[in-house]
Parts: sequence; C-alpha cells; structure tokens
Amino acid sequence: MALKLEGKVAIVTGAGRGIGRAIAISLANAGASVVVNDLGVELDGRRQVNSPADETVAEIISLGGHAISHGGSVADRQQVEEMVSLAVTKFGRIDILVHVAGILRDRMIFNMSEEDWDSVIEVHLKGAFNLFHAVSKRFREQKGGRIISMSSDSAYGAASQPNYAAAKAGILGLSWSTAEALKKYGVTTNAIMPSGATRMIDATPRGQATFEKTGKWPSELAIGTAADPANVAPLITYLASDAAAGINGQVFFSQGYTYARLIQPTIDRAIRCDGQWDIETLERLMPATLGEGIRPPFAVDMLTFLDAVPEQQWQSCEAGVAAWSNSEKST
Repeated sequence: MALKLEGKVAIVTGAGRGIGRAIAISLANAGASVVVNDLGVELDGRRQVNSPADETVAEIISLGGHAISHGGSVADRQQVEEMVSLAVTKFGRIDILVHVAGILRDRMIFNMSEEDWDSVIEVHLKGAFNLFHAVSKRFREQKGGRIISMSSDSAYGAASQPNYAAAKAGILGLSWSTAEALKKYGVTTNAIMPSGATRMIDATPRGQATFEKTGKWPSELAIGTAADPANVAPLITYLASDAAAGINGQVFFSQGYTYARLIQPTIDRAIRCDGQWDIETLERLMPATLGEGIRPPFAVDMLTFLDAVPEQQWQSCEAGVAAWSNSEKST
C-alpha cells in the first residue's frame, strides 16, 4: 500500500529548484498540501531572479496536488512566522517542515570576508532556528509534527567551505537538541546529508568543466540518473509520514540509489590517569594511545565509503534491494 500524507500540510524551503523542488513534489504526490518557499535568488544569494517557487507550485497543481508559494527569506524571523501563518490560514494546520534553502559563498578561511561568513550562516543555520522555533510552538500544542533539515558531509571538514561547513555542522547540533526537547510531544527531528548534481555542483570548477565539455550543466545531465537530486525525495517523504514516528534524532546520508544512517560522534579511544596529568607523561603515552590511528575528517571519504564495501557484505532484502550494517560500530 502506498504511503499516504492526506490531510498533512508541509512547508518546504528552497523548493523552487533541485532537491527542495523534488521533495515538495514528492510530498504533494503523497497527498500533502505544500507551501513552496523560495526567495528566488542566485546561488550566492545576491541577484534576484524570477520566482522559481511559482513554477514548482504550477507543476504540483498540474499533477492534481495542492500548493501555494511563499517568497520570504528564512533568515528573517518575521517572514518565517508569516510563512507558517500562511500554511495555517490556507490549509488549516502545519505538520511537516523540510528546510532545504541554502546559498554558497565558497572561500578558504584566510580569504573569507565577514559578509560571506554571515550570509551563509544566516540562511542555513539561523534560517533553521527561525523555522524550528516557529513550527515547534504549534507542534508542541498539537502533540505531533515532523522536522527534517538538510545538513551536508561538508560539515566534516570541507576546506573551501568554512561557513557552509560550520552552518551544516550547526544544523546537526540544533537537530539533536530539538529532537530531545520535542520527543515527548510526539515530534520527530531528523537531518539529511544529501548528494546529487544540483546547481551547487554546477557552480564548482568541476561543473564548469562539464559544461565546457558537454554543453550541459551537471544538474541537467543528472536527471533520471543516480546523480539526480530527486533521489533523496522518497526518504524525506517517508520520514515525514506517520510510519516514521519512531525515527528521531537521526542523520541519514543519501547517495545515488543508496540511503545510509550515520552514528553520532562517539568516543573512539580514551586514556585516564590516577591524578592530574603532566605534560611529560602525556607526551610519552599519546603516540600509542590517543594519537594512534588518527584519520582525516570523514568528509574525505564519505562519497566513496559505501562503494568500497565488498559486495558479499551486502545482504539481499528483496528483489533489487540489499542492506549493509557496520556491525562493529552498531554494537
């Protein structure tokens, strides 16, 4: 039986393009009424363009769904409150929040301006706070709701994205805190690290090289392939449903046709002393204890980690579907 979201109302930010658009359409196809939010700016957040939110709304309506657009900024608390009020006024309630909206201002830490730092933090992290704050008040009263936000594997140390990495790591902390605070009210809060060829990929040197070689941007070439950002939408739709009531405070990674669940940062090694440490003892013991087996941030191999898992370790679930578990870390 197909998953149903009839009677549910969702807000999806950054839903005019890419991942957000795919999520909004997926939620609508499952029966939810959707507020499609998109400020309608270029990737760096500067130049205004025609509203893509209206285009997503038109597509949802053409498919028989229910949607309205909202062009406010998630970085503006008042506009976020207005967005939530619009959902309630138009559709009677709010049940689901999916925060996708984001911009890029890539620079190495030594080249980054304060403006580049502030603008990215405001949209991604302050935007998440504004949204979480606005919906949590209603979710608490109605004893239920779903909060889902986009983090990124860049949070593990993307060298040219200190602002973006900090914002996406902050979203993880905010999500875990909110999950703990709202669980007694029947609210779940989860984060996703998506992958796919979006216009953020188009903006990279790799994206430019692809365009120069093929005449198309990576986001155009990705449609219908493993690189299509729409591949994450079924996972979001499931997490937004009643079937996912028991999934809270989790981080999922989406890569192509594969979904993965990440564990929270956990203790890897420890040493203890009967009294106060002295520098000489620490210097002597560190290499063979806490200093042994140090690995680079996980972002270095996130996209290749699952590809390196031996095929024999994947267990068949049903035709065309297999599962893998890192049993060493799960126990």
